[in-house]
This record gives sequence, C-alpha cells and structure tokens, in this order.
Amino acid sequence: MTVLRRELDRYSPGEKLPSSRALVDRFRVSPVTVSRALAQLAAEGLVVTRPGAGAFRARPRPSAAPGSDTSWQEVALSADGAADLVPRSVDASGVLVSLDAPPPGVVEFNGGYLHPSLQPERAMAAALARAGRRPGAWGRPPMEGLPELREWFARGIGGAVTAAEVLITAGGQSALTTALRALAPPGTPVLVESPTYPGMLAIARAAGLRPVPVPVDADGVRPALLADAFRATGARVFVCQPLFQNPTGAVLAPERRGEVLRIARAAGAFVVEDDFVRRLVHEDAGSLPAPLAADDPDGVVVHVGSLTKATSPSFRVSALAARGPVLERLRAIQVVDTFFVPRPLQEAALELVGSPAWPRHLRAVSAELKARRDAMTSALKLRLPEISLAHVPSGGYHLWPRLPEGADERSLASAALRAGVAITPGRPYFSAEPPAAHIRLSFAAVANTGEIAEGVRRLRDAWLEVRGG
Repeated sequence: MTVLRRELDRYSPGEKLPSSRALVDRFRVSPVTVSRALAQLAAEGLVVTRPGAGAFRARPRPSAAPGSDTSWQEVALSADGAADLVPRSVDASGVLVSLDAPPPGVVEFNGGYLHPSLQPERAMAAALARAGRRPGAWGRPPMEGLPELREWFARGIGGAVTAAEVLITAGGQSALTTALRALAPPGTPVLVESPTYPGMLAIARAAGLRPVPVPVDADGVRPALLADAFRATGARVFVCQPLFQNPTGAVLAPERRGEVLRIARAAGAFVVEDDFVRRLVHEDAGSLPAPLAADDPDGVVVHVGSLTKATSPSFRVSALAARGPVLERLRAIQVVDTFFVPRPLQEAALELVGSPAWPRHLRAVSAELKARRDAMTSALKLRLPEISLAHVPSGGYHLWPRLPEGADERSLASAALRAGVAITPGRPYFSAEPPAAHIRLSFAAVANTGEIAEGVRRLRDAWLEVRGG
C-alpha cells in the first residue's frame, strides 16, 4: 500500500489505476491484499473505486471559499435564553457507524440492516407497483395512517390494543423521537438500559434529556435497579427493548415483565417499548413472548414496532401504539413534525404484508439468520477463543463479545479496518462508564457465511496486531 500511495502522483485526478489483476501480478500478492490496500486508500480519500470499472485517483476536494467565517455559528448553536441551559449539541457518531457503508472490499460486521440478498426486493417492488395503481394511492392519507395498516400493527401487538390506538410513523427512529419529545420535557432524566442502542441515546441528548443507565443482564433489565433509578432521579420515562435487546440480545425474563410494569406504574412513569426486531427471529427460537403492551391495561407502555429491519433501510414504515391522553400528544407532535407518512409507502406496506411472499420471506430470513449466527459463533470460538461470548441470541442480527481485561476496543476497531473488516466498538452503547470493553459484530449485512468466515479471519489478524502477536 505504501508503494501505491507513493505512485499516485503519476496519475492525474480521475485517471484510472492499473487493474487489480495487474497489481496482483506486479507485486506477487493475493487479490485480498490488493483489495485491502485499495480499500484503505479509498477510506483516506485518495482513491475512488467504481464497481465494474476499477479504481481511479480521487479528485482534490474543493476547499472552502477564502474569507468565509462560520465561527459565529458556535454562539448561535449553543446559546439558549432559558434560565436552565440544556445541551443542544447532537452527536450522530454512534448511529453513523451502522449507517455508513465501509469501503469496497471491507467485510461489513458493523451493519444494522439486512444484506440486499436477504431483503425481499422483488416482493417490495411488486407491492409498490400494485400500490401505485390503487385508487387514491397518491392522495393525502389520514393523519394517523391508513386504517387497514393500523389494524395490522394492532393485531401484531395483541391484547386489547385497537387500531384507534395506533399511529403510523416513518421508521422506528422517528417513532422513538416522537415518543421522547411527548413524554419528557428538556432537562429531565430518562432511564435507559445499559448498554443500549446509540441511536436512542442520540435522540435523548438531542432533545436535551439526560440518559440515566439501568444495567441489563442475561434476563434483561434488572427490576431492583430500575426501581432504585426511578426513586433516585424522579424520571418519568424508561426506554427498553424487551425482545433481543440491542446490543446484548437479551430477552426480558417472564418473571420480570410484570415487575417492570408495576415499578413504572408506581413511579407514575411511561415505558417506551422498542420492539424493533420481532420479525427477525431465528429458526430455533421457539415461541416469542408477547409485547409488553399486550399485558398493559393502564396505558403505561408506549409501543414502537417497525417493518424496516425485516425489509429494507428505505422501507421506513413503523407504528406507535399508546392508550389514554398521551395518544393525542403523540399524534400532535407527529403531525407538526412530518404531517404524515407518504400514502404510496403505506399502501405498499399493506400490499407486502398481505401477499403470500411475506410469510415466505420471514421463514427464509429466520433460517438464514440462524445459519449466519452459528457460522459466526463457531468462527469466533475457533479463531478468537480469547474473547468471551456469554450469550448467543435466538433473534436479531448481531453478537456482543466481551474483550479480555485491558483490551482497547477502539484500537481493535482501527486495526480491524486496516485488515479489511469493519466492526463496532462497544463504548457508544453505554451512557456512562462501561464495565468492560466490548465489540458488536453483525452477521446480517454480509453476503454469506463464507464472508463471515473471512471476516473473522481478518479480525484475528487485527487482534494479533493490537496484542503484539
């Protein structure tokens, strides 16, 4: 790679570099080595790769216009005339880790969505085409969402939840944002699982809320510590993922479900249930527990469900379900923020979930996720026995290994990228100091089990590098 970087000056901006085959022959190295070198140069902004066309020297990035001065924005973005100042900075780094595609040739163990080969692309395309031909499909939908789609989400929650208690929203992230804005005023605490999804922490902080961690173990959130946190902070909101929690994969134990609801009810607080991967269950999971909202007659739970994880990152259709006066506040905030979810997308969702292709897709994904989980688990045990994998989930799309004492997860992530595999450091998943170093490894965003084996092999190389092996 050093030679390639030095020789880039021979090429004009936009000029094509020698083919990968030519580089393999010239340097007498493997195609993987060439791929890693080009990926690293692309990550540094020196090279642009185009699938099917090759690699090209990158054009210089335009510099800012001379004389521009944006320093005034530091004052404008931080000033708040209120007596009680609330932090207004927004840190999206924890979210971008799973949204940004890695450079070409890098194995994607940091992805948060299904690989295109697992997405129901043909079924979605057919559903969208049928939806576009429906009478009135391009008109304005009801603000709360199409009644038939609200009914479908309500049936998935079970219990006494009705379609009238469901709002259609534009993806789970949007639904969580609406929920936190509705339930917690700026400057107040919000209880969160620890560790938890960085995107939720970003939502809370962007809204001026103070995330307070409540530890999670193999059976989900610990009720005694949840009760202590409510008493100590006076919080009125707890956000949780009772099913295949991100990142631990834990499922809230049956004996804890009622305890969590009872504790929140006694504190006069809401539970925001992020039911994000119910449709990404593995083939060997057995029957799933019902959502917490199904066991909640008192309106404690605000439920978030989504189709996005099981379909495509661009199929942003989700739902908020709530009972009582809070429903009107949720509705008002959503209308102010987004008006409504585009009707063609809602119509396409109805077409998709009502088609014979939908259950076939879920069965295929269930089997494939189990195979990928098993492949990654086996590869880690073989090549990286030093790391600890305390829990192997039966749903979701990732593993949560703990690193040995003294390991530096950020150094490992950097070394892994140099070795050609992208992983996610664990630190952004904690709202306070983490108890140990972790990494999150996704097995859903890669092409197949062979790529998983290769990614773990590269991760082993990175591990040896940072440990001085």
